[in-house]
Parts: sequence; C-alpha cells; structure tokens
Amino acid sequence: MAVYTEVPFNAAAALIARLGIGELTTLEPIRGGIENTNYFADTTAGRYVLTLFERLTHAQLPYYLRLMQHLAARGIPVPGPHADAAGEVLHTLAGKPAAVVDRLRGRHDLAPDAAHCAQVGAMLARMHLAAADFALVQPNLRGLAWWNETAPVVRPFVTAEQAALLDAELAFQQQFAASPAFAGLPRGAIHADLFRDNVMFDAGPQHDELTGFMDFYFAGVDTLLFDLGVCLNDWCIDLESGRLNEARAQAFVAAYDAVRPLAGGELRALPALMRAAALRFWISRLWDLHLPRDAQVLVPHDPGHFERVLRARVEAPWHFVRP
Repeated sequence: MAVYTEVPFNAAAALIARLGIGELTTLEPIRGGIENTNYFADTTAGRYVLTLFERLTHAQLPYYLRLMQHLAARGIPVPGPHADAAGEVLHTLAGKPAAVVDRLRGRHDLAPDAAHCAQVGAMLARMHLAAADFALVQPNLRGLAWWNETAPVVRPFVTAEQAALLDAELAFQQQFAASPAFAGLPRGAIHADLFRDNVMFDAGPQHDELTGFMDFYFAGVDTLLFDLGVCLNDWCIDLESGRLNEARAQAFVAAYDAVRPLAGGELRALPALMRAAALRFWISRLWDLHLPRDAQVLVPHDPGHFERVLRARVEAPWHFVRP
C-alpha cells in the first residue's frame, strides 16, 4: 500500500520480538494501494506483513482483526493476526494502530479466467458461511451513508454529465435501499473490497490454486450480495470498457451458488447491487484523486474506470441463470 508513515527498523524489530515470531531480518515497504502503510516483514521464523492504519482508529480495528482471526480458525485462508503475550492483536507503532499478520503464499493473478473466478466465488461463499456466527458487529463504513456524505464533496470536481450520472445513481440506490426487496436480502460480515489484488493464487498441478483472501480493512456488515457485486465488477469484466464478461460472471456466481444457494430475491437484486458496488468505488476514487492525503508512495486509481463500469451496469443489467 502507500507509505504514509516511515517505520524505523529497530521499532519494527521490537514489535516483532514482543509477538514471539522470530527476529526481524528484513523490512520492505509495499508499493501500491492508498489506504494504509504496509511492509513485508521477514523474520527468522517466517514471512509476515506489518500494517500501520492511517484512517482506521483503535476503536474500529478490533472488528477487522478479530474477523480475520475468526475466519482463519474456521479454515478460511486469510492472514491470521499475531497476538502478544496478553492476547492482543492490535498494537501501536510510530504512534499509529498496527498489526502483524501472516503473509500468504503465492501471487495475484491480474488476468483471471473462468477457473480463477469459480474458485473465488466458491471461497467467498465459504467465507460468508464461516462468518455467520461472528459475534462482533460493525457496519460497512463505505456503504450508503458514506456515499450520501461524500458525493456532494466530490461533485464539484466532475463534469455536468458525470454529475447527472452521480445524482441519478445515488437516487436509485437510496430508493432501492428503502425497498422491501432490499430489506429481505441476507446480511452479514462481508469483505467489501475483494479485488484481483486482494486474492492470492499459487501454481497447482493443472491450474492455479487459490491460497487466500487478504486486506479485510473495508469489511463490515452489509448485504452478502454486495460482495458479489464488488467481485463481479472486477473479476468478470473487460478492464478497458467495463463491460461484463458473461462467461466469467456465470462461472463465479454458479460456484458461489453451489456453496451458498442464492434466494430468489438475491437473484433479482443482483443487478442493483452490481450498480451499487460500481458507484461506491467511483465515489471513493474521485475522493482519493481530488482530495488526496500526503504519502511517500501514492498512485491514485483512475475514477474513470468505475464510471465506465457503472454506465455499463446501468445500460446492460446482467442476471444469473442457474445451469
């Protein structure tokens, strides 16, 4: 992720020592992303990721870290957070909230095929089921309330045509969120940011094998279907045009549906949630581009990408059909 806070090697080494995971040997900043400061931290005992949280507070963070701990205990491949002798998984470093988690093996696959998509869909369903008894509750902090708050802030930076789309889609989502159809959708803990660069794969005997989900720091309670909307808008599209690749989308949802069957209301609502997911990331990218924070390494994402995705979802709604 972007490096906002420099961490001295000795300070990181002291934290690693308190966690009992070996002696720190290398500390390497991770480039890319926009939310947190991240370092690869290799020790004499293993490979880890050190994260300093730039926006999330000490009060908010236990939800994310305990969710990861909960999922890992139920066999979902996620980066497990490491606790100190008192059992605390949330630490402080350089004056910022911090955590140390396991580093997943493998790599990102930024050009997925239908088999990649099917694996992600099936694991996402497993994750939703595994999180069903997670006791902590925190809303999706980038949900509708945040869109309503942030859209007026970014609106002065867009063209009249873009503003019309922004206003129309926000009105549509407000109306949908107030409907009985929305109220009936299953809810629970979701990842909310499961893009291609938040999933790891490693080489298998016949095809790449999924090795884990990472970066849960946008997680929260929302409709489970919102997670599918986020994934379909990234894993199953043509990146240049934003148009849906229906073969990949069908593979993704079929694999999910085989593990956690989608109710009829969810099938009908999926196009609206795909639009919601596109709106969420269009607004956040506009915000990051036009109202940036200082960082030593920061490359904001192009908001035009999700504007194209949103237009494509509005113009050509897609409905999953069970095989």
